[in-house]
Amino acid sequence: MRGTNLRNYDFSGLDLTDADFSFSNLRKANFTGSILHRANFNCANLTGASLENADLTDANLNFCGLQGANLTGATLLGVSMSFTSGGRNVNPPKRPAEKITLTTLLQKPVWGVFIGSLLGALLIYGSNAIIYFSHLISKDSDPVLSGFYRFLIAQNVSDGAAVFLLAWSLSGWLSRRFSAVWMRHLVLSACVVVIFFIISTGLYLAIGKPYIDELQRRPENIATSAPWYVYAIGNLLIANMFLYVLNQGRQLTRKMSEQEFQLLNLEKLKTRAELDALQAKINPHFLYNALNSIASLVHTDAEKAEEMTILLSKLFRYSTGREGSLFASLGDELEMVQTYLQVEQVRFGNRLMFSVEVSDPALTELQLPQFLLQPIVENAIKHGIAKRADEGRIDVRIYQKTRDAGPDELHLCVHDNGPVFPDDMSGGYGLRSIQEKLKLLYNDDARVELQNWPVKQVLLVIRMERLK
Repeated sequence: MRGTNLRNYDFSGLDLTDADFSFSNLRKANFTGSILHRANFNCANLTGASLENADLTDANLNFCGLQGANLTGATLLGVSMSFTSGGRNVNPPKRPAEKITLTTLLQKPVWGVFIGSLLGALLIYGSNAIIYFSHLISKDSDPVLSGFYRFLIAQNVSDGAAVFLLAWSLSGWLSRRFSAVWMRHLVLSACVVVIFFIISTGLYLAIGKPYIDELQRRPENIATSAPWYVYAIGNLLIANMFLYVLNQGRQLTRKMSEQEFQLLNLEKLKTRAELDALQAKINPHFLYNALNSIASLVHTDAEKAEEMTILLSKLFRYSTGREGSLFASLGDELEMVQTYLQVEQVRFGNRLMFSVEVSDPALTELQLPQFLLQPIVENAIKHGIAKRADEGRIDVRIYQKTRDAGPDELHLCVHDNGPVFPDDMSGGYGLRSIQEKLKLLYNDDARVELQNWPVKQVLLVIRMERLK
């Protein structure tokens, strides 16, 4: 479907693994719930497209237009989005965005100072008013005035709580419903006025009417009050300030989420580049050793040289056929190791015996980094078998170790009967590359051990949960 016009097309629920949509017009296309593993959208127009709940694992969205695209609930693990415009409701994997608190808002240079000053004034003024009226209630011997003060406190506390709850509950809907900021504040203001009249009227009838009626019969005790709309203006100012603060928090969260996603993507690309660099170094190292072996056999044993060349070509089909993938099944890795050992067996003849054992056939389906075992087997031959005058042996054993306390582990053992490891051995390039690869991919959930007792072996340990 490369370079085609698929505007408004419905792909919902389809399995589109490895599909190629590059340079296509997919404006307002529907991919809801689709499986898009490794799909290529390079330079595609996805403006207004729905990718809700789609699985975009390892998909290529480079140079795509995603204005207005809906990525709510989409799986974005491993997605490449270089030079791509942002869609709405992007949920980045792995790292949660930093929580927006009043502290982060108050740190903004201009609006933070304004909001902090206004909140401080209101809080001090409000708390002093509560203290003042509470003192009057406790000290005033006139029950009518005490009741009137209780009515005022109840009304102001109810207004304050209602204003915040209204702004908080409507902020998300207002942002989705109205693109113009002034419309959001206008609608909220209308709702606040209605709520103000409802609360004031309700509390007046329920609490304040008897005391106000009594005080009206005593005009000498009635202080001149501001008109009702002055109090309503105060509620409007507070409600709109809350709406502004909530919207600012949402915008900051979205910006942080997008930045987190970009950082995650950069980290993924950096890790892939480092792993590719390690892989590129291993292959020439192995090729050098193998070609030297073939060269030594060409004039002495042409049949063995031919056999070794065929086995070597099989190995390089495995290496060059990986198509950018950093992982392969354990079964494929073991087949590659067996082929490598057959290559070396042609060279060493009866001096090399080997075995490859897997305790459970189900383990061969696990995905492991490519060329994880081959450098270790190569070292076992170079530093172990090659230094023996008599028969050498290499045994590769794979098994799962279940622990009573702690996670299950996959053990990959390469044993040889050559000279033991020296105490100060740190490993050559091949072993260091394995250590670096495991560190990049699994951090502290994998390790490499060099053991001389009870048998000489190199042991790779990876937590099973990281492989599943």
